[in-house]
Amino acid sequence: MYDLFSATALLGGALIGLAVVLFALLNGRLLGVSGIVYGLIDRDTGGMGWRLAFLGGLLAGGLILLLVHPIALGVSANRSLMATGAAGLLVGFGSRLGNGCTSGHGVCGVSRLSPRSIAATLTFIATGILTVLAIDIGFGGSL
Repeated sequence: MYDLFSATALLGGALIGLAVVLFALLNGRLLGVSGIVYGLIDRDTGGMGWRLAFLGGLLAGGLILLLVHPIALGVSANRSLMATGAAGLLVGFGSRLGNGCTSGHGVCGVSRLSPRSIAATLTFIATGILTVLAIDIGFGGSL
């Protein structure tokens, strides 16, 4: 039987899938968050309005969730602020290097059976596993 966590994870996954399909149908584009953010930095890509609206919606959704169900955002990785910031920068760098993020490659690309996206997603997962193991073994998980 499913518990509440499984049900909300299933609902969240279905909503992400629906958002990807609607985004593609309404905009003719794949929904990749790193590409959307990069478009705000690289002004030549255009579409500043919808990019800002998309990111504003992500932030608003998080704030609404925080107000309505704060425990949903209460998970802690027990890492320092410096380690969390460094991890964020490395993820951003890796997303740029890999020409896409987990939403673009992992959700959109894999669902389209793109060999490049499948390879990128497997690389994301393997790198994440190796990074966590290296930190836990090399630093006792205390970064």
